[in-house]
Amino acid sequence: MQTDKEITIYDIAKRLKISPATVSRGLKDHPGISKKTKKRIFDLADEIGYRQNHFARNLRNQKTETIGLIVGKLNSNFQSAAISGIEHVANSEGYNLIISQSSEHFLKEAANAKIMFNSRVDGLLVSLAYDTNDLEHFDVFFKKNIPVIFFDRVMAHPNSTCILIDNKKAAYEATKHLIEQGCKRIVHITAMPRQNVYVDRLEGYKKALEEHKIKFKEDNVIIGDLSQEAGMIAAEQILKMKPLPDGIFVSNDSAAVGCMLSLKEKGIRIPDDIAIVGFNNDPVSKVIEPNLSTINYNGYEIGVVAARHLISHLNGTSDVNATDIIMLRSEFIIRASSLKRNNR
Repeated sequence: MQTDKEITIYDIAKRLKISPATVSRGLKDHPGISKKTKKRIFDLADEIGYRQNHFARNLRNQKTETIGLIVGKLNSNFQSAAISGIEHVANSEGYNLIISQSSEHFLKEAANAKIMFNSRVDGLLVSLAYDTNDLEHFDVFFKKNIPVIFFDRVMAHPNSTCILIDNKKAAYEATKHLIEQGCKRIVHITAMPRQNVYVDRLEGYKKALEEHKIKFKEDNVIIGDLSQEAGMIAAEQILKMKPLPDGIFVSNDSAAVGCMLSLKEKGIRIPDDIAIVGFNNDPVSKVIEPNLSTINYNGYEIGVVAARHLISHLNGTSDVNATDIIMLRSEFIIRASSLKRNNR
């Protein structure tokens, strides 16, 4: 089957009776080419179906003007907001974005990193999977001086920057609030303490207990995947505890809501019997009844800061290694789920 021949700048030059060099400069919007000539070039290019060969040009420039992004889950409210912020900055700076998800598995994250490397991305943004415990799969980037920035779920590396919030402080504030509401038996629902966010939130929880002379008990830490179903499973464990806890601090809102729903089904009054605080300020936190107290931190802002930091490095206006950590703000939002009746 015969296919149409690819249109080139030489075809445009021949039709307009100008040099190929003039066509090339016109297509790049060179200031030395008149507006009238540029219009003729673009009009004919559209008419005859000319496609600029960005790939070939970028290979010559050793740049693809593309950024890679690896996240755990695309359906996470936090990650969706972060992606939106990253995409906004990337598009405004003329960069394309390739997005992939690890589905919270190290092996898939490593495979995604290899794909990104082979796609010749100029830089990479990563929020690590639940079970990632080393950064060896990113070594090819570091060896080629391709910048990598980690955000939210991070690991320190001498050739990278980490962008996150102070998770230890946020968890401390959440647990301290429960203690101030009169809670003395506080359960912490979290994920495996492999990633910084869960390690630091556990540390913040422990610190608040210690400062208020409440003994930490391993049995009061329930570990799961922080899905809504995991929250429901945690509720089953909680209901078997004797005596029942009077407070729960959960490392995300989804699991907190699952836990709340199950406890309410069994007749537990929230917050009078058990006060609950979540983390992330997902939209569901304002839908569940009572509304969920939670830690708010802006995924969109983290995405914007991560993308700007990476692109500033790619554009030569800053060095990605200039700082190890960029710490952003978080805010504790108190709602009805954690306010004991005698404290309202």
